[in-house]
Amino acid sequence: MQTASTNIGERMCRSQELSDSKRGPVIGGHLGNKSIRDISLLLNIPRSTVSGIITKWKQLGTTATQPPSSRPRHMTGRGQRMLKRTVRRSRQLSAESIAKDLQTWCGLQMSPTTVRRELHGMGFHGRAAASKPSITKCNAKRWMPWCKARRHWTL
Repeated sequence: MQTASTNIGERMCRSQELSDSKRGPVIGGHLGNKSIRDISLLLNIPRSTVSGIITKWKQLGTTATQPPSSRPRHMTGRGQRMLKRTVRRSRQLSAESIAKDLQTWCGLQMSPTTVRRELHGMGFHGRAAASKPSITKCNAKRWMPWCKARRHWTL
């Protein structure tokens, strides 16, 4: 007997796409005037899957897998790792120079806008560093009494 956590984990995972040999009987059962629930119980397939197959067949006239509607990503995982490595080496490079470097090193031709978008997605943003006062001996002497007095403050 399975534990509840294992059973929930199995239900939450996405399964593989159904093969054509399993989609055919779903449509056959639908044409034979069987209900979605009956088809689901007979073939041991979730009702939502059976409903989706039938809806797809009614709309498109086929149950074959359709090509994806979105455009494929230009930057692969390898290119992203290369981009991250380049930026970590030198944080001062512009998007234009990074795009040129990626083109010469790994043959990826992309615009600076794409480079910026990928960097934003990775968490890199172009920001100026915080200005910090230079501490000279004179400044240190002025700051010491203030720091010692602040140490004794309570909130």
